[in-house]
Amino acid sequence: MKTNIGIQEKDRQAVATILNKLLADEHVLYIKVRNAHWNIEGPDFHAQHLFFEEIYNELSTTIDDIAERIRAIGHYAVGTMKDYLALTSLTELRYGKNDSQGYIKELTADFDAVIEYIRGQIDIVGDDHKDAGTEDFLIGVMAAHEKTAWFLRSHLR
Repeated sequence: MKTNIGIQEKDRQAVATILNKLLADEHVLYIKVRNAHWNIEGPDFHAQHLFFEEIYNELSTTIDDIAERIRAIGHYAVGTMKDYLALTSLTELRYGKNDSQGYIKELTADFDAVIEYIRGQIDIVGDDHKDAGTEDFLIGVMAAHEKTAWFLRSHLR
């Protein structure tokens, strides 16, 4: 059945493209946080191991929400590593050590990059493509990521 939610198909397609890129970034970020969770070493191992677990659990929910938003506007979510790697703007740059400071610096930069991407898409989604629902959704994702970035950044002071 055709999706008829008051948004033109060309606008829904453009929004789905924006969301699929975000979905790719979120998946790459999720994998990077899992890597930190698995491989962290040092005197703060236990606390950081648990901290990274909280972050990847939040990301898992965000990933599912993004994919479901894409489906709600009548399009398909990308779902392969090949697609994620082709769409993401994040890199697999590594600090070099398996200590908390290295992982946190890397993840803070990644969260900041995702926040900047979302912030740059909010007006486009709402104003240009008339999708207030996705605009509101993106604001919520951005706010949650800003909090996580603050938590990460606080470890670096």
